[in-house]
Amino acid sequence: MSILSVNAGSSTLKFSLYPITQQQVLSQSMNGSIEGLEPGGAPTMRWSSQGQSFHRALNFVPGSAFAQALQCLRQLLDELPDVPSLRAVAHRVVHGGQIYRQSVVVTESVLADLSALISLAPLHQPHNLDGVRAFAQAFSQVPQVACFDTAFHATLPELDYRFALPEALYQQGVRRYGFHGLSYQYVMGVLLAHSERAKGRVLMAHLGNGASLCAARDGKSCATTMGFSALDGLMMGTRTGALDAGVLLYLLEQGWDHARLQTLLYKQSGLLGVSGISADMRRLRSLECPAAKLAIDMFTHRVVRESGALTACLQGLDVLAFSGGIGEHDTTLRSDVAQRLAWLGVQIDPVLNAQATGDAIMAIHTPQSQVQVWVVPTDEGVVAAREAARLVLT
Repeated sequence: MSILSVNAGSSTLKFSLYPITQQQVLSQSMNGSIEGLEPGGAPTMRWSSQGQSFHRALNFVPGSAFAQALQCLRQLLDELPDVPSLRAVAHRVVHGGQIYRQSVVVTESVLADLSALISLAPLHQPHNLDGVRAFAQAFSQVPQVACFDTAFHATLPELDYRFALPEALYQQGVRRYGFHGLSYQYVMGVLLAHSERAKGRVLMAHLGNGASLCAARDGKSCATTMGFSALDGLMMGTRTGALDAGVLLYLLEQGWDHARLQTLLYKQSGLLGVSGISADMRRLRSLECPAAKLAIDMFTHRVVRESGALTACLQGLDVLAFSGGIGEHDTTLRSDVAQRLAWLGVQIDPVLNAQATGDAIMAIHTPQSQVQVWVVPTDEGVVAAREAARLVLT
């Protein structure tokens, strides 16, 4: 048997296939994506299997691009040799709210509950749920399992998840939830398997187009930078990160409506907004202009600033881990952050840091460092697959 792990976005469908043997989820046997699903896009399927990479241009007729993408995925699974039968489809779903604090087999009732949370994650939740519905039709006999980015943070203490707002608003669900939970669950598991010190005070940095930090103690989340929505905390690719609410009141007074504010906060800010050039850290690194440098410096500063805050919550630091697209590949960012956290006893080896390119789990600290520093390529898909296996195989 096997489990298909998927992440449905607005224009991309990512997928990974995980074989199961004796109820154990093995390493992925195939992974890929179908891109260009937005209106006017050029749909392309890319995948890797048995050490080889492939791509295929897709020709869609007018209509639902996502439904046609699923048919192409089904065809690919039929074409590949020795693909075990599907036992479940595991979906990454950003928000589980206060109701779903662990993964769940999807029913119509579950979908209704999750649809009520769309306003809390407007960029992700609608597409995640559309993906669940589409897969339920395309693979009608296969259980669909929702795995939540908020679930790992169910252990947050009240002091961290409450806002300084009236009780009535808290009862409506206005609180800190935290995100990137599937990634943090994976990284935490890797650290616990590789280091005795990971049982102590751990700071994990998931740095990518979406970015956050998570403080963990005894392997459990105890503080995180993202909050009620995926806007809070660190500066991101196109999102603001932490922002004085007074700015929003000012813009409302200037006549801005909800749609304009949402576009500003989610799509026009962050690295893109400050640089005016790109949300891609790689491109900004390649440029020699003040705007690109300012955007990078601000991103780094926010990581360092929030690292200090979460370290204070932990009362010290034993392990620091970098993950996500930027965290795994940007050697300069890791070096800059480490230098600015040197007061904590953080020291990284420049040679090891240069060798850590996101291809393997690596320790990059020096023998003298008081804090272990790791680069952990994340795998949200295998976490979702394991959660699905736990639910459908027991």
